[in-house]
Amino acid sequence: MKTFNIPDFYRSRIIGPIKEYRRRKDKLKRDFTPTVLDFGPVRFLIARHFGFCYGVENAIDIAYKAISENIGKRIFLLSEMIHNPDVNRDLLDRGVRFILDTKGNQLISWDELTPDDIVIVPAFGTTVEIQAKLTELGINAYQYDTTCPFVEKVWNRAAQIGEKQYTVVVHGKPTHEETRATFSHSKEGAPTVVVKDLAQARRLGTYMTGEGRAEQFYEEFKGQYSEGFDPERDLRRIGVVNQTTMLASDTQGIADYLKQLMIQHYQLTPGQVDERFANTRDTLCYATNDNQDATYALLTHPADLVIVAGGYNSSNTSHLVELCEEKLPTYFISSADKLLDRQLIRHFDMHKKEEVVTGNYLPDRTPVTIMLTCGASCPDAVVEGILTRLLSFYEGTRPVEEVMEIYQEVH
Repeated sequence: MKTFNIPDFYRSRIIGPIKEYRRRKDKLKRDFTPTVLDFGPVRFLIARHFGFCYGVENAIDIAYKAISENIGKRIFLLSEMIHNPDVNRDLLDRGVRFILDTKGNQLISWDELTPDDIVIVPAFGTTVEIQAKLTELGINAYQYDTTCPFVEKVWNRAAQIGEKQYTVVVHGKPTHEETRATFSHSKEGAPTVVVKDLAQARRLGTYMTGEGRAEQFYEEFKGQYSEGFDPERDLRRIGVVNQTTMLASDTQGIADYLKQLMIQHYQLTPGQVDERFANTRDTLCYATNDNQDATYALLTHPADLVIVAGGYNSSNTSHLVELCEEKLPTYFISSADKLLDRQLIRHFDMHKKEEVVTGNYLPDRTPVTIMLTCGASCPDAVVEGILTRLLSFYEGTRPVEEVMEIYQEVH
């Protein structure tokens, strides 16, 4: 297993040993039961899988390597490297500057860059157009390219089905950096269209069957289709790939719906399905799947509330919040300082798209059971900070060392 050089301030004396203990006990990752930390008046149920994934650790390793190897040079990131405020803030504090914001808006003009500058490509990847722009400026876009290998896997799969004359349907958020990058790479070799959810996939289906008119398609999917896209011609053979941080069940639901629509519309026999619908199941990200499966398993246990940690613009984290909200009171926070006290919590309301303050979020009794998880770009140190902050609200808790004894022996 490849190891990465992750700065110590992202690590945790509590979370690290737990992850290592679970990894050694369950190397095949078949046990999705949560870890239980019982401190007496408060118990924590911690998801089996959460936190930095392979792609994020790879990105952090490369970014800090770029900084250490280029002292005295100007260093830029195309945009936020990952969707975590702590990581991006530390990079900014070290002098790294962002060229674009997360929506693709220009923060620093390309004219300001020189061939001597270092530009880091974020974990989401970047567009073919931006790669060409950097090359034009004399900057090597691949010297410090932190693009997640699983994002590149999606690009490769899209290219493969494009070569076989399929149109690529991308399930993703149209304005998300990763979706913009995937769309850009896909359209180089195949007609491509983005659908944001099942409802939009159903609308796409009306154009596949000829019920919808072309001029209506161009209005409805404005900004989400490749140049020269012809719905009548290009929706006869399709394959579905995804933004890797989407809910796997949602992507599968979209693929299943469009596949079944093809079968019904063209009256396909099982042996004919591949003529119209490409098999692309292997584009789903393992880390996204593991985190989501661990959250489903976590929610089968009784608890009073859920705390989900991560950046508010993190797609994979927001989907974990959605899952948790269906079962229990759920609070989406970026760090421990959002736990104002035992009565008040400042958290992100995904429906209002803003932070709100909620009172009496902790039950006025003991013992209290709290579920904890976080997104793939959230450092373990943030989860530890939240756990210890919550512990401070209770008297008579068991010492951390005592509760952690079994995990420290293995670590």
